[in-house]
Amino acid sequence: MRKTIRIATSGVADDYHQSLVPLIIRSLGYPIEWTLAARADLIIFGSFFNPQKKLRWLPKPLRPTLEAWTEKLQHGHRPLTLFQTGENLRHNHIPCDYSLSFDLAVNNPKHCRLPYWLEMVDWSHEGVIGNQNPRFGRLLDLDRLMQPLGHEFLQRPRRAAIFASHLREPRATLVKAIERHIPVHGFGSVFDASISHHSRSSFSKASVLKDYAFNLCPENSMYPGYYTEKIPEAFMAGCLPLSWADSNLIFDFNPNAIINLASMMSNDFADLSKTLLDEERLLQYSEQPLLSSKPSISGILVFLKDILATATS
Repeated sequence: MRKTIRIATSGVADDYHQSLVPLIIRSLGYPIEWTLAARADLIIFGSFFNPQKKLRWLPKPLRPTLEAWTEKLQHGHRPLTLFQTGENLRHNHIPCDYSLSFDLAVNNPKHCRLPYWLEMVDWSHEGVIGNQNPRFGRLLDLDRLMQPLGHEFLQRPRRAAIFASHLREPRATLVKAIERHIPVHGFGSVFDASISHHSRSSFSKASVLKDYAFNLCPENSMYPGYYTEKIPEAFMAGCLPLSWADSNLIFDFNPNAIINLASMMSNDFADLSKTLLDEERLLQYSEQPLLSSKPSISGILVFLKDILATATS
C-alpha cells in the first residue's frame, strides 16, 4: 500500500514542488501531500529561510508555517527536518536532522551531496521523470556529456556569450579579460532592462549558445564542491566552458574540458591569449569529454528512502 507523506516547506524556490527531490520521493512510492508544518511528517527548509531572524521580521508567508511548527513542538510533535540548498551555503547552515548540499568531504551520515547541476539531468534511466530545465531549453544528457566536445565549436564564431543578472565581481573582471582577445556578448537582465527575471526571458540558453564557440559561465562564488548547472550546460550546447571555480571541480568534471579562469587571475590573465587564440590548444579541448564517469542518483535515493521511512513510521 502506498503511504502518503505530508511535507511542509519554508524558504524554497517557487517551483520547488516540481524539482528533483519531490520527484524522487514520488518515484519511491510516496505520494506527497503538501501541507503546513502543524501536520507535516517532514519539513524541508531551503536556502531562503533565515533562522537568525525573529518571527516578527520574517516575510508574512513564512510566519504561519513557523508558528504552526512551534505550536506542534510545544505539544510534543516533532516532524523530521531537512535542509536543502541550491546556493553556496554550508550543509549545517540551518540546524536540521538531515541535509542536502554541495559540500564535499562531510563526515556525517545525515548529509548527502546533491550539487545543483544534477537537478538538470535527465534521470529517466533511473526511474525519475518530470524535472525540467526551462532556462536552458532541455535536460542534460549524461551520454552526451561523456563524449568529447567535438570540433564543431571551432567552426562557430570565435566569441563568448555570458548570461547574467548582475556583473558583480569577479564577473566584471572576467568579462574584461576575455574581451581583450574575443568579443563577449551579454544576455540577461543586466544587459536588457526589459527582462524582469531570468525565467521570463524570451530565449533559451541552448538556442543562443549555438552561435558561440565559448560560454563565459563563472560560478557566483567559490567553495569546494559548489558547481552549478553552468559548466555542463555550456558543454551540452557545444561550447567550450570558460569557468571560474576552485580546483576541486575535478570531483565532478574533467578539468581538461574546461578553461578555468581562476588559475589565471594571479598573473592578470596573461596566459589567456595562448589558450583562446591557439588552434592546437583548442583542438585538445575539443577531444575531451566533460564527464569521466557516469554519475548516478542511487545514493540520493537511498538517503531519501531512509528519511521517508523514518518520517512515516
